[in-house]
Formats: sequence, structure tokens, C-alpha cells
Amino acid sequence: MTEPATRVLLFTGKGGVGKTSVAAATALRCADAGLRTIVISTDPAHSLADAFDTVLGPVAAPVEGHEFLWGEQFDAQDRMEESWADIRSYLLEVFDWAGLEGIRAEELSMLPGLEEVFALSDINTYVASGDWDVVVVDCAPTAETIRLLSLPEILAWYMERVFPVGRRVNRLVGPVLSKVSNLPVADDAVFGAGRRFYDRLDGVREVLADPEVTSIRLVVNPEKMVIAEARRTYTYLSLFGYRVDAVIANRLLPEAIKDPWFERWKTLQAEHLAEIEAGFAPLPILRASLADHELVGSERLRGLGDEIYVDLEAHRLLHRDDPLGVDVNPDGTATLRLPLPFASGDDLDLSRSGDELSIRIGSYRRVVSLPDALRRRPVASARLNGGVLEIGFGCRTDQRRPRGGSRSVAREARR
Repeated sequence: MTEPATRVLLFTGKGGVGKTSVAAATALRCADAGLRTIVISTDPAHSLADAFDTVLGPVAAPVEGHEFLWGEQFDAQDRMEESWADIRSYLLEVFDWAGLEGIRAEELSMLPGLEEVFALSDINTYVASGDWDVVVVDCAPTAETIRLLSLPEILAWYMERVFPVGRRVNRLVGPVLSKVSNLPVADDAVFGAGRRFYDRLDGVREVLADPEVTSIRLVVNPEKMVIAEARRTYTYLSLFGYRVDAVIANRLLPEAIKDPWFERWKTLQAEHLAEIEAGFAPLPILRASLADHELVGSERLRGLGDEIYVDLEAHRLLHRDDPLGVDVNPDGTATLRLPLPFASGDDLDLSRSGDELSIRIGSYRRVVSLPDALRRRPVASARLNGGVLEIGFGCRTDQRRPRGGSRSVAREARR
């Protein structure tokens, strides 16, 4: 198989598990191997520059002392100034009309979710440029990472279905509204800016969901709450079709510690490590010990990278899986398989509307457009089997399902 022109490695985990150090060590290891590497931080609480003990800004720049390593600490405000000017100006007009002034209007013009959109744009730009062999992303803690990775589908749905209608309605209603009210009306420049910015994200979903290009690595500590959050993250990432190719168990107490005070901690860590290995199988579990010093500077980061990857090439794909598959059975029925590790029936909800299947786990929801082979088939069953959601479809029928309304999969399965 031909190696992709660029590999993207995303590191995420609960806040405080050491993902920045792991991401920095991985980037350094790739650069030491002669790969053109850029490492970027999308975490608002940046510490990437601290890890390298250097200065990094919102524009990619060489990391001092490393021929093949560049770094960037993403700044959403900076990206807004250069990419969001028309829309921001319009929003400021609206907020001024509503009576908001000064700092409050400035703060509100940074809409929720823009940080993630700008970060996606940067990742997409670096991959499309062909200038980099490896793009390493030090992501924000898990909740923000899930929001980041769910945005491509949400934005695509909005731009395909809502945006064109909104633009047409604005052209019709705008002139009338401007005559009866002094409310600022968005013109074509505002809609055009939105369209142009979205176009910069074109193809980002394909990049992030391609296992040969992008891998996500979960960083965990051997602690009960951290493991629980990592499990939920793994489920949500699988729900959106993203591949996790490794789990990095960080800050393990080394065997060299013999003090009796640590014995209880070592026993607990051994139990949690066994839980990680069993629960995330068959993913490879990479390990790093708790350091006896701060992981600051290239030499210490290089040592961390050596411990994690041993004789592995850090940029390589470490595990392959198939997050979504369809089997046609001998009797003419079909089964859609979607791995959802650690999901349970208690927090799983399914429904179907026309040619779309809605899957919800907790507060996260994904709409899956059914493949052509399944669109004319009725749902016959749904079950979780060993962490895999299996949805059974009956034989093909020529009668099209009505598009209106949502039908519960559970109800269909009982029919």
C-alpha cells in the first residue's frame, strides 16, 4: 500500500494526563527521523511552547535547534481577524443595534465553536499543501476534541440544507426589512464570506476519517475517572467514524520505586493497567513511566518518545480496524455494523427518518446516510453485540419509505 503524502496524528485525553508532552515527544521523534513535521496546539490553555522551552506563536515557525520541526500555538482571535472580517463586522453592527457596546460586543462576536472551525481549517491547509510529512495535533481535552471532530458533518449538513435557503430568504426579505427597521441586514458579502470560509474546510472530513492519513491516540493515566472518560471518548470517536490506533498509558509508577508508601498506589495502577489492556483490546497499549523530572526541553522529550515507541516509527499506523461495514446475508437480508466500544443499551438511542439513521449516545448524535444498498430495506432488528452495533435490515423492497417523520428503530424491530 502506498504511504500517504501526509500523516495526521491527533492526541487527546482528559485534562492533566500529559497529552501535550506525549504530542511534543511524538513530533520530535518524527522530526528526528528526518520527516518534515509540524506540531500545533488547539488547546486554549497552550503549554506546547513550555514543553519545548521555546517561544511559539499563532503562525507556524521553526522550533529552535530542529531542522525538520515547526510549531504553532493556535490563536482563534488571530484567525478571526484574517478570515472572519465581513461576518464579524456584521455581528458587531447587530450587537451595537441591540445596545451592546465595546468589550461585550467584541467578545460575543467570537461565536461558540469558531475555535474548532478555525483549527480544522489549519489542519486541512497543512495537509493539502503537501509541505509536511507529519502533522501532529495537541488537541484540547476530550469534550472539545469530540466537538472539533464532529463539526465537519454538522457544517456539511448546514451548508447543504440550510445555508442556501437562508441566503435566498435574505435576498427576498432583506430589502423589505431594511425599509421598516434599522436592524442591520446581512448582505451577499456576509454570506459569501461564510461560503468561502466553509470551502476552506472542503475535504477535511475525508482527511480526518481516512485511517491511512489520520490516527487518533488516547492518552490516559491509570486512574478510574481517566479511564472512564477515555472509554466514552473512544465510543464517541467510533460513532463519528474516526480511528483510534493506540492508547498511551502515561505516568506509570516505575518498578524502581520500592518505598512501602507507594505499594498501594502500585497495586491500584497494576489493576487499572490490566483494565486498560483488556478494555481497549485489540488496540496497542503504549507505556510511559512517571518521570522524576519535569518533561521540558528536547532531550527529556526525546527520552519520553523513546520510552513510548521503543522500536516503533511514531508516524506509522499502529492499528487498523473497520468502523463501519455492511454485510449482505445469504437470505437476502443485510446487517449494518458500527463498532461502539463501551456503549450500553442504557445510553443508546436509534431512530430512522427516510434515508437517514440517527444514532445518539449520551449527548452526542450522528446522522448516518444509509448506503444505497440499505435505503429500500426496512429495519428488522438492532442490538449491541460485544461493543458492535448490529442493525438488521430486511429484504429489499421497491416501495420507498415516506420521507416525513422519524420512526424508532426499536419500534420497527418489534414489528
